[in-house]
Amino acid sequence: MCSLSYRPVSTQTETSPPRPPGKTLADGKHPGAPARTTPSPGAVTVIEPSRGWRSLRLSELWEYRELVYFLVWRDIKVRYKQTAAGVLWAVIQPVVLMILFTIIFGHLLHLPHGPIPYPTLVYSGLITWLLFAGALMHASSSIIMNQQLISKVYVPRILIPTAAIFSNIIDTGIGFVVLIGFMFYFGLMPGIALLTLPIWIALALMAALGVGLLLSALNVKYRDVQYTTPFLIQVWFFSTPIVYPLSIFGHWKTFVGLNPMAGVVDGVRWSLFSASSLSIGMVLVSVATTLVLLAVGILYFKRADRSFEDVI
Repeated sequence: MCSLSYRPVSTQTETSPPRPPGKTLADGKHPGAPARTTPSPGAVTVIEPSRGWRSLRLSELWEYRELVYFLVWRDIKVRYKQTAAGVLWAVIQPVVLMILFTIIFGHLLHLPHGPIPYPTLVYSGLITWLLFAGALMHASSSIIMNQQLISKVYVPRILIPTAAIFSNIIDTGIGFVVLIGFMFYFGLMPGIALLTLPIWIALALMAALGVGLLLSALNVKYRDVQYTTPFLIQVWFFSTPIVYPLSIFGHWKTFVGLNPMAGVVDGVRWSLFSASSLSIGMVLVSVATTLVLLAVGILYFKRADRSFEDVI
């Protein structure tokens, strides 16, 4: 009879060597400091919503400044691609409108224009207005026109309307060159106030950006905004002292400043024509209105852009 014997066998679990600690950004001298590993080249950036003023992330405007340049350059090339007149459209439109308004309001209705010849008075207002109107139109439809860019990659949404307002800068520059020719023809010479011209151009762009941000965000949810915007621009045009001088309002000039473009047009004329006067009170009201519109536009846009991908 055979007997079975049992020999205990010791089993040893094979353990893997400890993983070397990763490189951390926290100071190792402090034992309670939270450790964060440095992201590898293929790391994923997690985008999280933030509240309050931090959600504006205005610093991204500077970080993505090259993208603004390429968007502006793309819009300029697309505008003049396969056009017969090219950049001449920047001259044809304001010149034709100037001739039309000069005949109707200058010669037939005899609107007062002060010491400034009526054609130059109207033309200076037209090129300023066309800058604003073009910037507003492009900004209001910019999100819808770039929906493929928004849905595929992450870019700060506010950059798209911001880039859209600069696409008319070249047209405005050409228009001012033509205005210089009109000024020489009528014997008008600018004074030292000409140095303030970039300030008024910047105010026009700020007003267009504020309203454009608001309309572009609304246009994502309500597509009939794209039909309302041209009508809004037409009403805004005739409520701005472009074809008529500001002096016709008399003591009500300050209240006209609630229209931000009224102060801009008056400032442009004051910077170009030494015989023109500047209504300080009205301009201050226009500047304040512009800043309010810009702040409201930015805040509403940043609040609405969280749902752009879902709605588009």
